[in-house]
Parts: sequence; structure tokens; C-alpha cells
Amino acid sequence: MLIIVLTACGSRQVQDSLVGSTAQRLVSYAIDDLARSLPESDFAPLSGQRLRIESHFLENGDLRAYADQRLAMELSSRFGIEVVDGLMPADHSLVVFYTSLGTDQDHLGFFLPLGFVPGVDETVRINLITLEQFHGIAEMYYYLDQDLRSDILQSRKRTDALGLPIITIPLSTLP
Repeated sequence: MLIIVLTACGSRQVQDSLVGSTAQRLVSYAIDDLARSLPESDFAPLSGQRLRIESHFLENGDLRAYADQRLAMELSSRFGIEVVDGLMPADHSLVVFYTSLGTDQDHLGFFLPLGFVPGVDETVRINLITLEQFHGIAEMYYYLDQDLRSDILQSRKRTDALGLPIITIPLSTLP
């Protein structure tokens, strides 16, 4: 029985993407890095011109609006592009498809799950030695003037920790 309990385990937790300050920081930093990764070769030639942004994501919420604003700010400040709304005339159009805006939380290693005990929450466990990963992820691709499809751009911000029976030791922290 002890062999079965002490086997290596891994789990991935699904949660609301923006629960807590750490999750918010992870996602916003990932979006920031994603915007900074826009290739100069695609956007520098558009300096001084008007660009309309149309974005798509699985849900039409605050996270997408935030990513759109950050993208518009980067295009304006770094490349000198005038970003216009949908009703204004534009010289070019940028259609953005966000494929991920959120967080992932993983636990890898050896732990004793206690969720089978009556009255104990199913997520309760005792770490023997685990790697606890909490990542903010932003990912997108785009079409510039509908004939140039970009590669997938991805940014991942992470905060990891080593889980031991009595203490959790941070391995990486956010700035």
C-alpha cells in the first residue's frame, strides 16, 4: 500500500485566471512581454500610418481588452503607428487571434494526496518533494492586411517553488 501512495504524482489545477494578485501580475507581465515581442520587420514600415486592430479570443472580457490596449500602446510608442478605432479610416488592418491569456498551475513530484479522507477537501496533500509551478501565459498570432500570417508569439512568466513536507521554498519570484 505504501508503494502506491508514494508514487510520483503530477496534477494541473484549473482556476479562475485572475484569482489573486500573483495571478494578475503573471498574466499582465506575460501580456507585456508578448507586446514587446512584436517583430520590428512587420511594423516599422508602418510608422506614421493609421492601423485598425481587430482582436478575437474565446471570451470577450477585460483580459482581452487589456491585451488590446497594451498591444495598441506598444505599436504607438515603439513604432510610431497611429492606432484607430473601428469607425475611423485606416491604412492597414491588424487581425489578432489570442490563443491563450491566463494562468496554469502544476504540481510535479512526490506527495501524499489526502482528498480520499472523508471530510477533507480533495485538493489537500502533503508534499514530500514537489515542484510547484504557477505560470502566466499570453499567446497570439496575427494577420497584417490579411495576407501576412505571423508565427505564434508566446510569453510565459513563471513563479516556481520547491514543496517540502513543512516548508515551501520559492525558486523564482516576480519582479
